[in-house]
Amino acid sequence: MPDTEAERLFTKGLGALLQGNTLSALSCFEKAIEMENNPVYCSYFAYCIARERGQFNKAISLCAEAIEREPKNSIHYLNLGRIYLLINKKTDAVETFRKGLKHETNEQIIDELNKLGTRKTPVIPFLKRSNPLNKYLGVILKVLRLR
Repeated sequence: MPDTEAERLFTKGLGALLQGNTLSALSCFEKAIEMENNPVYCSYFAYCIARERGQFNKAISLCAEAIEREPKNSIHYLNLGRIYLLINKKTDAVETFRKGLKHETNEQIIDELNKLGTRKTPVIPFLKRSNPLNKYLGVILKVLRLR
């Protein structure tokens, strides 16, 4: 059971976030941070401001600060990765998720990586993935539903 008002607000915010209500969660996290400057609160707050307010640069810097304060907490990497996904930086998101998994196993990160899926091997494996032949053959085969 939460001991302080900040913890109670944080728990309420987590519940709202799990239900998909990021606006309510944002309000709870913001109030919790005003009471207690906790890296975990900041990390979740960062994700919410990115999602609700579109303040991506601020969100990224808040998560980076949280990672600096608690580098072994995978929650910060989860939230930073989710922010990168919001701004369509899939490569950065995957890299961030993997860094988080190096510190500790986190089912939410694993779920995010599973949602993203894995890439198929190039059509012509001995050529680089970026080779135009591989790119266009892959597109053509995908359109024809042969791959």
